[in-house]
Amino acid sequence: MKIAITGATGFVGSRLVERLQEEGHDIVVLTRSADLGRKIFPAETFPKVTIVEYTPLASGPWQGALSGCDGVVNLAGAPISERWSDEHKQAIVDSRVVGTEKLVEALAQADPKPTVWVNASAIGYYGTSETATFDETSPAADDFLSQVCQGWESAAQRVKDHGPRLVIFRLGIVLGMGGAVAKMLTPFRMFAGGPIGSGRQWFSWIHLEDIVNLIIKALTDPTMEGIYNATAPNPVRMADFCKVLGKVLKRPSWLPVPDFVLETILGDGAQVVLEGQQVLPTRTAATGFTYQYTDVKDALVDIVKP
Repeated sequence: MKIAITGATGFVGSRLVERLQEEGHDIVVLTRSADLGRKIFPAETFPKVTIVEYTPLASGPWQGALSGCDGVVNLAGAPISERWSDEHKQAIVDSRVVGTEKLVEALAQADPKPTVWVNASAIGYYGTSETATFDETSPAADDFLSQVCQGWESAAQRVKDHGPRLVIFRLGIVLGMGGAVAKMLTPFRMFAGGPIGSGRQWFSWIHLEDIVNLIIKALTDPTMEGIYNATAPNPVRMADFCKVLGKVLKRPSWLPVPDFVLETILGDGAQVVLEGQQVLPTRTAATGFTYQYTDVKDALVDIVKP
């Protein structure tokens, strides 16, 4: 296949590009900086990658890059793990909603058109709760992150007007050497780790390799369509997650991490970790997808191995 990817230089996207090339696919990397794209994906190592510089919030010649592609993977979005100034909140929204709208505009012009489209969203769609359990049929909440997800998914739904099969993944917290979890390792490595927040909040996670495998399955499995939770089948309470993390790192895990420490590390995005939600991948499991990592200890051992 020939697959166009936004967000390809990010944590999930860069691993996806590696895997797709390993499997023999051609990849069109849409990036705001061609220099950065070439640095991350040098031609001698990534011969099947074509770098296209684009302006995600504006129409332009870049939109022609979708013509002839078989699939699109839309992962682009401004980082959540920062301070949410009014300006950054607008960037969080625009990068996802307007960015997706401009991609759909490119899809409308493409000839021939892609036949499958995979779009990211997030489990923030459901809001937070210590007691509720959410699956793909659960309603949306009404907080900022939920509104972002709703706008993002609504923009992606317009893809269906132009023919492609649409798959939307609501991502949990991705475990790997990158993203929010890499930042959470800092207190533990300084022998100052322990329960984060109340410890009772749910932590719905997925290993990096499993989300990449899910995206590849969505690109190649014609039976997949609609909304899927991209989380492991066994979410854990934060206190249990921190206990396991301490054991894996061979560090103590008894000193509670004050909220302000996590907020210093993750900005306002810390609320995702401090509040949490229990999300189950009901539709995902029904596809027959085989997770490599269903136990959080196995996932963390893989991530922090020497």
